[in-house]
Amino acid sequence: MATICRLDVLRVRNLSGVQIRPADRVNIIFGNNGSGKTSLLEAIYMLGLGRSFRSSKIESVIDTKSDDCVIFAELDAGVSIGLNKSRKQGHLLKLLGERQKSWVDTARHLPLQIINSDSFSLLEGSPKIRRKFLDWGVFHVEHEFALAWRKANKCLAQRNLLLKQKRLDKTQLEAWDTEFSQLGTQIDEQRKVYMETFLPILNDALPRLIEIPDLKITYERGWDADATLAQALAVSLDRDIRYGATQTGPHRADLSIKIGRNAAADVLSRGQQKLLVSAMKIAQSQLLYKLTEEKGVYLIDDLPSELDNENRVLICKLLEELGCQIFITCVDADEIENCWSTDISTGKFHVEHGKIVTL
Repeated sequence: MATICRLDVLRVRNLSGVQIRPADRVNIIFGNNGSGKTSLLEAIYMLGLGRSFRSSKIESVIDTKSDDCVIFAELDAGVSIGLNKSRKQGHLLKLLGERQKSWVDTARHLPLQIINSDSFSLLEGSPKIRRKFLDWGVFHVEHEFALAWRKANKCLAQRNLLLKQKRLDKTQLEAWDTEFSQLGTQIDEQRKVYMETFLPILNDALPRLIEIPDLKITYERGWDADATLAQALAVSLDRDIRYGATQTGPHRADLSIKIGRNAAADVLSRGQQKLLVSAMKIAQSQLLYKLTEEKGVYLIDDLPSELDNENRVLICKLLEELGCQIFITCVDADEIENCWSTDISTGKFHVEHGKIVTL
């Protein structure tokens, strides 16, 4: 079980010097808007995944008066993770005191799920967002997936460079196509197997939050279902040359989320969308625990938004059953405190002007 036992945050936005010891189950972070609540979740997210969920620019994450920010956490079982992000020198990531070239091992030690206002994009956003959702699950249960995906991206980049040349080198193209086809097929199979195990768990979890008749979630692999990837690439070659980019393959995969014939985002209210997305992310963690006995950490920003008390209690009940560690923000702690069982381990932190006080 991934549990953050200690968390230090320095110079992340307005958080000047935070040192807290979170509870192993529920941590309620409350305070006025703009006080720094979301920045604390952002710091944890960056530590586990290397990027912010609020901005793609590191300049906006670091305190305006500083050149770098530092985040450090101690996990259970003696695992430590430290991150320094600098405006001028990039980043320095350490796991168990050893410098890391990527976030692969760190992400495995600290599986993170986030539910916030951007979670709606899972339904209404681009296919890239839904691929990230799908690949989070595959990454944590298929250890070979990350390497296959990295190699496939390299093949894709090389293939796209060839497609942009005035004179196409067909010998090189065939070599990259062969490798890309093999890797893409492997990625597709792993995604397909994951979805076959994920959907039954979602079908059990969803009715506990909301009934959505005629909901259908379908995995679309990114090329014709009746063709191999090698065949699809051959058929698409003229179009690929015209666009200067590969138009078919695992990088074009998507999840179709529909109610009847309509996209779910066009049918459901904002509150209903939040319940569906929450169920999907909780189901992922249920599957993760079933397959690996790993529970992960949840970051939940402003749960009361768009949800009444009854639905907040339903989500908290499902989260509580996961047995995972939760960091949840709100303006008024009373809106969240009564959503949990009385015997659950709870930490309470008040945030004001970038300072956090443990209550």
